[in-house]
Amino acid sequence: MNNRKTILVAPLNWGLGHAARCIPIIKALKTEGFTVIIASDGGALELLKKEFPNTTALELPEYKVSYTKDGADLKKKLLASMPRFLKAIKAEHKALNHIIAKYAITGVISDNRLGLHTKKVPTVFITHQLTVLSGKTTWLSTFLHKQFIKRFDECWVPDYKGNTSLSGRLSFSKNTDSSIKYLGPLSRMKHSAETLKYKAIVILSGPEPQRTLLEEKLIKELKKYSGRVLVVQGILEEDQIYIKKDNFEIVNYLTTQELERAINRSEFVITRSGYTTIMDLACLGKKVFFIPTPGQTEQEYLAERLKQLGIAPFSSQETFKVKDLAKLGVYKGFTSGYKSEDLRQFFGLFQGKRELRTHSKFTFDIDLLLVRFNNMFDNRKTEP
Repeated sequence: MNNRKTILVAPLNWGLGHAARCIPIIKALKTEGFTVIIASDGGALELLKKEFPNTTALELPEYKVSYTKDGADLKKKLLASMPRFLKAIKAEHKALNHIIAKYAITGVISDNRLGLHTKKVPTVFITHQLTVLSGKTTWLSTFLHKQFIKRFDECWVPDYKGNTSLSGRLSFSKNTDSSIKYLGPLSRMKHSAETLKYKAIVILSGPEPQRTLLEEKLIKELKKYSGRVLVVQGILEEDQIYIKKDNFEIVNYLTTQELERAINRSEFVITRSGYTTIMDLACLGKKVFFIPTPGQTEQEYLAERLKQLGIAPFSSQETFKVKDLAKLGVYKGFTSGYKSEDLRQFFGLFQGKRELRTHSKFTFDIDLLLVRFNNMFDNRKTEP
């Protein structure tokens, strides 16, 4: 009889960051003797399939996240997309019951997939956003997010608690709920001493069209740069494609080992200020120039915070010029010393060593929320 416990690990497909930070968790689970099944969609699923080719991989309903060309319109588009998101959340919740039955799942780890809660097995929700920044509506987005989190037995926060936090107010909570566990930074990478090959490495990720817009902007500007530049497009395709042109090397994607080595062999990094990227660069101890995704409040906050801490400069995508890279000289970059905790200490929930959470009596009705959002947008359409 097979007594191995089977854990479903399912990251959100919103860029590659959620999937990337699940990699060390999956490795730790496998080392501890758990059977792991991975589930997601799009690029996130492709990344995990490339990292774990012999692991069962399942496709979940798509949230279909996309950005606008104008960052000022992003908040409006995400709000208008809310009915679609809610339908996907409802669909993945329904799919979870089937997956649990078919694959004898004994635990679920969801990285920001809001529908993967159940009372049938222990469930964990991973997020660094206990506070969800959205401008004047931060109180509302934070409240709604917490109602989803309450449906899970534990919430794992990939950050330090308190003054050493990487994400600042994002991971801060007044709630002293024992179900919140701080893992420390989660990174699939480690620092190593390498001979420098590149002056800069550009790491691209995130939903379109902003990924492509940043790539075009940087290639145009960095043509004026004298140093050797590696551009990692963050496009998951079946085959790896290298292109060499002028002072550039361009590759569609790199595996974890390849990306780790490439970053260690680069003097500095140019990238988005996404939180998973920040954790990787903190653990690698690199200098970095950030360009937040236009209109994405979280990335703008993180870039501004790291600038204030004297760690890294940043520029808006619209105003970036190659001369801005000179600012790197007055920032200290990330210093080594950031590292992940021993993740094995958090697996007790799946081994029956902890009591399951008593779920809140607060009922959060997705169907009712869908009706309200649909009515709101129907009313807007009929306005003169």
